Amino acid sequence: MSQSLETAATAPRKEARRLYWIGGAVLAVIAAIALDTTVVKVGSDADTRQQAFSPDTYGQGEFPRIQEFVIAKAVDAVTLAQAVQADKAAASKEYGTPATTGVVMMVTFTGTAGEAKSGVYEMTVAGMPEGVSIRLQTGPAINGTDLRDAPGDIEFGKFKNQIEYQDAGSAINRAMKAVVLDGIDTANLTGKTLEVTGAFTLINPKAWRVTPVAVTVQ
Repeated sequence: MSQSLETAATAPRKEARRLYWIGGAVLAVIAAIALDTTVVKVGSDADTRQQAFSPDTYGQGEFPRIQEFVIAKAVDAVTLAQAVQADKAAASKEYGTPATTGVVMMVTFTGTAGEAKSGVYEMTVAGMPEGVSIRLQTGPAINGTDLRDAPGDIEFGKFKNQIEYQDAGSAINRAMKAVVLDGIDTANLTGKTLEVTGAFTLINPKAWRVTPVAVTVQ
């Protein structure tokens, strides 16, 4: 009888100890999870990086500010050509944005469109130095990373890998095309006068291939 009473008396204590140890183990697990957890605010840069990268969403979001930047920084084509011929390095420093592929220049001009070759028009611009050609790309395909590189702050380190970085440039080009070129009959511009503002990468000082951010057909 006494043994039964002793067992009955100690049972609650054993149960209490068991619950204590279980509770401690649970708290330890919760603490470990908390230490290994990063709080990410919705809409923050970290949140954006954790989401699947959407090139077109990115391009549509970035193009308006790139367009504004290029328009604000654009230099008259004749003035720019003369500066480049006089001192390429100095002109690049004054007017350009350094990029991995060269220096991106912002330019504006009014010219007459010649024949198109693969969606690229040879432009005749009055006053341009002899031997300097300006070509305007109108698509369907818009090539290069002129627009991505123009502001100078869209860097490789902001992307997961080289593929995302390239996709970002292509998506910005597509966004430009939708905003700037889709409302223009780009297949029939020969002989027409165009007002253009855009960007190009200065590789050959005498051959500019301009990616537009604004085009007006007169």
